[in-house]
Amino acid sequence: MTARIGVITFPGSLDDRDAQRAIRLAGGEPVALWHGEHDLKGVDALVLPGGFSYGDYLRAGAIAAFAPIMAEVKDAAAKGLPVLGICNGFQMLVEAHLLPGGLIRNAHQQFIRRDQRVRVENASTAWTSDFTAGDEIVIPLKNADGGYIADAETLARVNGEGLVAFRYVGVNPNGSLDDIAGLTNERRNVVGLMPHPEHAVEPGFGPGTRVAMRSGVDGLGFFTSAIAAVVGAAA
Repeated sequence: MTARIGVITFPGSLDDRDAQRAIRLAGGEPVALWHGEHDLKGVDALVLPGGFSYGDYLRAGAIAAFAPIMAEVKDAAAKGLPVLGICNGFQMLVEAHLLPGGLIRNAHQQFIRRDQRVRVENASTAWTSDFTAGDEIVIPLKNADGGYIADAETLARVNGEGLVAFRYVGVNPNGSLDDIAGLTNERRNVVGLMPHPEHAVEPGFGPGTRVAMRSGVDGLGFFTSAIAAVVGAAA
């Protein structure tokens, strides 16, 4: 079977086409979805892409969390459908309470863009199974509101229960508590992270590596992982 992975476009989405391309390169079939609809079109997984949904008014991702399609996203996630939130999509997931904590303005109060090294902390999610815990990967980062926050109880829980999916390595670019770059839920089907794996899936367009400039494809494993999870569940 070919995994059909939906990518939801919100007003202000910037990286929806990039996510569709990443899915295609990984061997899946991207399916375009619209924020104002209530139809997930029978997809096998979902991506909430990066951008500035609804202009990031109120808080980044806050209005998008109440978009019509998010009711279906919440229901599907509760039933185990793999859901990935990238940057603004991660902000939507915490605002919709699909992941714990919150995201605020970067500690230095500036927009940041860089190739970011992150460590895979949990390789047992629907989006990380093609990695090994401890792997260090490089994928682009670009955000102004990427500082992860949570109260002490929530921090203890996400660390103690293995819900931290990724941590920043080398430098903490936005002041995130405990260097948290991404999270998963208890069921391991929902993952959110601030860096952009969809921008590191094709040689010549990804981050530079020691081998060659612009050759990094570390983000491809997110999408191949989801495809494997979908195909495995259907077998």
